[in-house]
Amino acid sequence: MVDFALDETQELIIKTAREFGQEVLQPAEVALDRIADPEEVYKSKLFRETLAKAYELGFHKMSLPEEYGGLQLDTQTTGMVWEELGRWGPGFAASLVSAATVPRLITFLAPGNQELIDRFVIPFCQDEKGEHMSAWCSSEPEVGSDGKNYTDKKIRHYTTATRTEKGYKINGAKSDFISNGGIASVYLVFACVDSSQGICGSGAFIIPADAPGVSHGKPLDKIGLRTLNQAAIFFDDVEIDESYVLFPHGEGYPMLHNSIITVGNLGVGYLAVGLMRAALEDALVHSRERIQGGKPIIEHQVIADKLFRTHMAIESARALLWKGSWLSKISFPGDLKTSLAAKVYATDQAVEHTCQMVQVLGGYGISKEYTLEKYTRDAKLLKIMDGTNETLLLKAATLL
Repeated sequence: MVDFALDETQELIIKTAREFGQEVLQPAEVALDRIADPEEVYKSKLFRETLAKAYELGFHKMSLPEEYGGLQLDTQTTGMVWEELGRWGPGFAASLVSAATVPRLITFLAPGNQELIDRFVIPFCQDEKGEHMSAWCSSEPEVGSDGKNYTDKKIRHYTTATRTEKGYKINGAKSDFISNGGIASVYLVFACVDSSQGICGSGAFIIPADAPGVSHGKPLDKIGLRTLNQAAIFFDDVEIDESYVLFPHGEGYPMLHNSIITVGNLGVGYLAVGLMRAALEDALVHSRERIQGGKPIIEHQVIADKLFRTHMAIESARALLWKGSWLSKISFPGDLKTSLAAKVYATDQAVEHTCQMVQVLGGYGISKEYTLEKYTRDAKLLKIMDGTNETLLLKAATLL
């Protein structure tokens, strides 16, 4: 049977995440959210110092093996930490979720490639300044949700990987929605090797951000998650060695792509639960203090109904995410349809219930003086992150 009791390690790291979130993450995220120019956000001293503090505490390397300097936490523990960080700073948390993509896949797919281990895994685990960070580059201006269609041969990546004597030459562009795109030190890039195979004709390549021919666009100016850097990436005759090919291309592509989606969607779901918690906790404080009709508004049935429905959404979404994490723990990467169900449900609920908590505050809820309006803006982005909920739901339905 599943045990809901936390062990000593879990209690300690969640406590650490909560204290860091309250004292450092939330004040920084709220302040950075109010900066109009996104370029100023990512160049700011506050952004860099906050990210460095998260790295000092090891939140970037939770899933990495101990032999390389990681914390080697299981997916359930990691998920609980993502929820806690998402409660205080969902933009920073989203950045940290993506940060370990390249090191994690190297240890999973190429543990014998010492060159990649020495260059990308060990320095990442040793980093206490936030200088090493990954970005996953799949979506393109003309390839979005249909990038999960593995059967239609007409659908392919337009970023190309052409064979050379020593490896491959990469050309093309990735969309504005690449998380950590403008601040990453290394990219995991999906590029087409054989167009006749459609999306399955793409390989996965590790490309350092400082490689000749790599550049990025301006950070996306978004309604929410404004501390999550997202930017387009461009590749102009970028040459990489054969050893930087993480996956060549072919029949195994769906397995690789689905594995990333399985793990990534759980992370997004936990951020959604964290946001719902933030909204509920703020609304509870207000509803106990705000007097209308001669009594605190929490004593009015309409308000009590809204508050408890949000509580139910948090508990049910978390339970589904915990099952997805447990499945990932017992057999990595886990069960795709469970992860997709958890992400879709949690993010749908987050949009609904952050809005309901704004309603609890009434006119105060739409004021920039309060943080509730930020939660609604942040939550909306989660329904699109790592695939729109509509397309993810259709993909999951095919697995029934």
